[in-house]
Amino acid sequence: MSTLQERLAAAYPVDALAGIRRGIEKEGLRVLPKGGLALTPHPLALGSALTHPLITTDYSESQLELITGAHKGVLACLNELTEVHQFVQRTLKDSGGELLWASSMPCGLPTDETIPIGRYGSSNVGRAKSVYRMGLGYRYGRRMQTISGIHYNWSLPGVTSEQYFSLIRNFRRHAFVLLYLFGASPALCSCFVEGRQHGLQSMEGGEALYLPHATSLRMGRLGYQSDAQATLAVSYNGLTGYANSLHEALTKPYPAYEAVGVRNPGGDYNQLGTSLLQIENEFYGTIRPKRTVRTGERPLHALRERGVEYVEVRLMDLDPFVPVGITAPTMRLLDVFLLHCLLSDSPPDTPAEIAELKHNQHLTAERGREPGLHLTRNGQSVLLTEWGAEVLAECAPLAAALDATHGTDDYSAALRDAQALLAAPERTPSARVLDRMAREHHHNFEVFARQQSMAARDALLGLPWMAEQQARYLAMADESIAAQKAIEAADTLPFEEWREQYMAVKELG
Repeated sequence: MSTLQERLAAAYPVDALAGIRRGIEKEGLRVLPKGGLALTPHPLALGSALTHPLITTDYSESQLELITGAHKGVLACLNELTEVHQFVQRTLKDSGGELLWASSMPCGLPTDETIPIGRYGSSNVGRAKSVYRMGLGYRYGRRMQTISGIHYNWSLPGVTSEQYFSLIRNFRRHAFVLLYLFGASPALCSCFVEGRQHGLQSMEGGEALYLPHATSLRMGRLGYQSDAQATLAVSYNGLTGYANSLHEALTKPYPAYEAVGVRNPGGDYNQLGTSLLQIENEFYGTIRPKRTVRTGERPLHALRERGVEYVEVRLMDLDPFVPVGITAPTMRLLDVFLLHCLLSDSPPDTPAEIAELKHNQHLTAERGREPGLHLTRNGQSVLLTEWGAEVLAECAPLAAALDATHGTDDYSAALRDAQALLAAPERTPSARVLDRMAREHHHNFEVFARQQSMAARDALLGLPWMAEQQARYLAMADESIAAQKAIEAADTLPFEEWREQYMAVKELG
């Protein structure tokens, strides 16, 4: 038996693996039928973005976020994600024919200040969410926030905080494998980088910019990156060190943000605070330790008090070739991969390794399919495909264990598909995007993504939809609107007093 098999057998009997729970948060822009960002408010028929359990907005009022519960089965999770999409697509069709954008990189965008930030009503918590987004706009620009992705939330009963941090360190080491296999954003609309320095190439016709061997520009230097956050030296060697790193970033004033100020001379709010991070969610990363928060509780306090509950994988691009942005085989490969990260040796990280991993991430995002591309492992140069093949080969006994748990061959099949893809870069989603753009859309990114968005809409509208489902989602929307009104009616503090209390250092635990 392999070491991983032995560890698996010792720590998790076969039936324990049935306890793996996964959930999805999937972002997507609302787009006008002929292209361009929809500037309309979040549709009332979808419910309240503040309180709806399944349908909210991310950064922008134009950016939907669709959420599933935590499921023990891959198909149960995917079925719920599909059902939420069905309701949203039907609602958009009935309210002007807007599309849900199928790509991670955004559609044609208006000027930065025209991109509408999310609005959540007049309650203190609702206002805080909008002020936070206003701050993100000042700090990073609104265009960057319109990038969309899929977050994969994953947990296994009995895993300790220390073990989750061990998983996180290994995930960061091997994240290049997922970027190579599932990156699907090698091109973008030139409007996204207007006025910015970039090293992208123009496609024939000039309608799009790209890099020929890119996998995920979303996860490269043009995506969720920040010079300010680059100064953060966050360690993943344990909960205490991680929490202390975040604590400092949440409390230490940052000169550039102090210059912006919390409020402008007219009294309107620019941001929630002037520290390096306004709140915990501002910290960008490929994976995060998470804990469900109680009403009014800060996420860092929840982590410190009750430990890590699950991890949030944040590097997955939307798959523009499937209606809901992710497939069951992809989810199964993620389960196997995360189990591998959990069970493999995971030495402490160091500042030198953290810098190395960032270099590997950018290299894979921008040049991942380049023949002969080398990454750096412990200071040594190693072929990306060779290292990736090693990681996937080690996953085989774990896929077999998950197959035994679920009485299937689906996990091993997903792993075999991934291994085949590693040896055939032309079949990766990123390569297929460029190929489809060239063959069918005259190298036009927007036309390609709009076509995929319409195909996704048509596929979802073509699925069976019962009156009972419609009634259930309409009731959820009504309940969420009532819940928002109740929160607004219950507020007693002026917003500034509420903000000062919420942002107080003692609330971080």
